[in-house]
Amino acid sequence: MYRIGVVGPPPSVERILAVANEFEHGIEFVPFVYEDAKSVSSIVSEHSREFNGWFFSGPIPYTIAKNVLSPEANIVYCPPTGSNLYRCFIQMSVDRNEIVKRVSVDMIESEGIYLQESLGELDIPDEDKHLMTYDENYDAQKITQFHLDLWRAGKTQGAFTTLFSVERALQKEGIPVYRVLMTKMEIRQAMKIVIEKAKSSYFKDTQIGVEIIELEQMDKIAERAKTRFHLQHLELKIRQILLLLCEKLDGSLLANGNGRYQIFSTRGAIQREIDILRNTVQQLSLEADVPVAVGVGFGETAFSAENNARKAIQHAKERPEFGIVIVQDDGVIVESVGESDQLSYSYRSNDKDLLEKLNKANVSVKTYHKIEALVQRMGWTTFTTTDIATYLSMTMRNAQRIMGSLCEYDLAELKGEEQQAMRGRPKKMYRLKK
Repeated sequence: MYRIGVVGPPPSVERILAVANEFEHGIEFVPFVYEDAKSVSSIVSEHSREFNGWFFSGPIPYTIAKNVLSPEANIVYCPPTGSNLYRCFIQMSVDRNEIVKRVSVDMIESEGIYLQESLGELDIPDEDKHLMTYDENYDAQKITQFHLDLWRAGKTQGAFTTLFSVERALQKEGIPVYRVLMTKMEIRQAMKIVIEKAKSSYFKDTQIGVEIIELEQMDKIAERAKTRFHLQHLELKIRQILLLLCEKLDGSLLANGNGRYQIFSTRGAIQREIDILRNTVQQLSLEADVPVAVGVGFGETAFSAENNARKAIQHAKERPEFGIVIVQDDGVIVESVGESDQLSYSYRSNDKDLLEKLNKANVSVKTYHKIEALVQRMGWTTFTTTDIATYLSMTMRNAQRIMGSLCEYDLAELKGEEQQAMRGRPKKMYRLKK
C-alpha cells in the first residue's frame, strides 16, 4: 500500500481528504493538521521515511517542506489559480449582496505574479486592489495588520488570505475574510500526479543494485605481509566489514578474488545507506592501507545493473582520489557520491546537432556534460581552463584543448580575460553556450 501524507490547516485537509475518497483503495492518505505553517518542517522531518509522497494544501507549506526534504522527494500542492480568486470574489459578492471590487489579498512571493495576472484580468482599478507578498518566514501578525489597516481606513470591502491563522484573526475582528482555497478539480489533478510519482518511485526503488568494491594494489599487500597468516587475517577482516554492510543493505556478498568484491541488493537500499557505504570504504582503506574504489550500478535486470557497476568502477579508478561512482540505468553518472562536491551528468545525448558538433570538436558527450554540470553546480557565469582542470582533475593542456575546440564549434565562447598576477599572461574567461 502507498502512503501519502496530507499536510495543511484543518479546513484544507478536510477538503483534500473528501476528494481522496474517490481514489483507489490501495492508497492511504494520512492527515497532518497544523495551526501554524511553520510547524511543517518538523512534521516532514519526523515522518519523511514513512511516506511515498506528500500532498500540501498550498504553496506555503510546500515551500517550507521543499527546504527540508531531498530534491528527489515526491511532493505536490495545488497552485493558486484565477479560479481560486474568482470564487472568493463571487462568494463575497453573494454574501454582501453587492459587487465587490475593493479587496486586500496576501500571497507567498513565488505565486504573487500569477495572482497579479488574475487580478489584472478582472480589470479592477489599481487603487482598489491591495496585494501583500511574503516568503516562508512570514509574520502572521504583520499580514493580519496589513488587512486590518486597509479595512479600518475604508479602502477595502473585505480580505482574501491564503493563511488559516490570518483568516481566524480577521474573523475575530469582524472583517469579511475569505480563504483562497483550491477547487476539487485542482485537488484531483494534483492527487493523480503524487500517486503516479509514488508508483514510479516504488518501481525505481526495487530496481537491482550492484556494488563493486575493489581494493587496489592487493599484490603489494601480499608483498608486505610478514606471514601468510597475516594476509588471511586481513581477508577475514575485510569480509567481516563487508558482511556488516551487506546486513544493512539486505544484500548478498560475492568475492571475485584479488581484492574485488560484489554486493547485490536493491537501488532503494543502496541509496538509503550511502553514508554507511562511505564509512565502509574509509574503514577498508585504513584496514588494508590501500586506495579503495567503488562502482555502483542500477538496472532493471541483474545483467544491466552489473554492467553499469563495471562502468562505474572503471570510472572510479580513473579518478585520482577514487571514491564512489554511480552509473544509473538512464545513463546518468554520479561522482563523489554523498559528498559536498557530488556531481551528476549524463554520458548520453539524443541531440543530433550537439553530437555532430562534439564529434567535430573531438570532445566526448560525457566530458561536455561533466563540464556543464560543474558550471551549474558552482554557479559560474564565466570560468577559466584552470577552474576546469582543478575541479575535474585533468591537465591544463587538456582543459585548454577542450575549451578551444568547444569555442571553435560554437559550443562555448570567449568572454574576456583576467589578470591575477603582475607577471604572466592573463587567463581567458569562457562561457558555455546554451
